[in-house]
Amino acid sequence: MATKRAGKRSGTKRATGTKSATRSKSGAKSKAGGAAPARSGTRPRTVTKRGAKKTASKAVGGRRTAASAPLSEYNAKRDFTRTAEPAGTVPRARGKALQFVIQKHAASHLHFDFRLELDGVMKSWAVPKGPSLDPSVRRLAMEVEDHPISYNTFEGTIPQGEYGGGTVMLWDRGTYEADDGGGAESLRRGYEKGELRFVMHGKRLKGGFVLARLRRPGRPQWLLIKRRDDHADVDRDITAEQTTSVATKRTMEQISSGRRVWHSNR
Repeated sequence: MATKRAGKRSGTKRATGTKSATRSKSGAKSKAGGAAPARSGTRPRTVTKRGAKKTASKAVGGRRTAASAPLSEYNAKRDFTRTAEPAGTVPRARGKALQFVIQKHAASHLHFDFRLELDGVMKSWAVPKGPSLDPSVRRLAMEVEDHPISYNTFEGTIPQGEYGGGTVMLWDRGTYEADDGGGAESLRRGYEKGELRFVMHGKRLKGGFVLARLRRPGRPQWLLIKRRDDHADVDRDITAEQTTSVATKRTMEQISSGRRVWHSNR
């Protein structure tokens, strides 16, 4: 028994001696670096603090990356030293009504760009024949890249040779909402499901519409359909009837001959 106890005491001393040697070595290292030896517990707190700061920095950077990601395709397609289109950034949510804009666009082919604000960007579709007020008419709407909200005031000319080169007119604008009163969450579910139902409060387009996604391969294609309500009109061709800008009252020809490539009412 005495031998065992002595062995235990001896083992304890050896372990203690090892710890002391480790501390001495650590202290010698600190002196070599010109810094005073850290007190017990100081080093872990310093590391934790620095680590937290680094993690916070990454988190902030992550938010910025996540914020710009929805518009990365938009930005990649444009040379902002040549076009007056706004660079894509996602603003902070302001809790206001959701905006929509429809831009008549004479690019390689004349079409209407249909844009709905959702989650800080403008969800966008190219509608070759433009919207119709006739509920029996189904307009093809080809989904394109998200656009920045600042694009809502763009009217002018995109230089030829650039992506989307041609004349752009602000054909209609206003606010819109989910037809069931469910707000952005309802619109988000509808978009993901492929059946987006909404009510428009524009200068030219009013009432209920639906965007229904087709089951086709490739980039998503949808149908834009007017719903049956008091604003439906089977006898009215609104795109042929309304040919001027809601912002400047100019025709496409007047916009293309003008010097301005950017219009904003702000």
